[in-house]
Amino acid sequence: MNWVYLVIAGLFEVGFAFCLGKAKFSSGTTATWWLVGFLLSLAISMALLYKATQTLPIGTAYAVWTGIGAVGTALLGIWIFKEPVHFWRLFFLTTLIISLVGLKFVSH
Repeated sequence: MNWVYLVIAGLFEVGFAFCLGKAKFSSGTTATWWLVGFLLSLAISMALLYKATQTLPIGTAYAVWTGIGAVGTALLGIWIFKEPVHFWRLFFLTTLIISLVGLKFVSH
């Protein structure tokens, strides 16, 4: 169950990065709401990460959490923020995903 918490925590990390990106391009009340979303996503992500580390090794949990956040944020950047996409970027994102899956398999 703690792996589920960890994956959801990683998705909320993507959420807080997304909200931060949207706030960057907003102003006034809209920016404030994006920052509220950022803080809410951050709090949920941290709470779930803490819950996951109750039974998972901290090094593994943190690596997986940041990896999910990195891959998810990079993909959102490509899809939503129209960041550049090229072979090497996709290649290294794929190797990161493979590494995360590998950590899951070698962790007790």
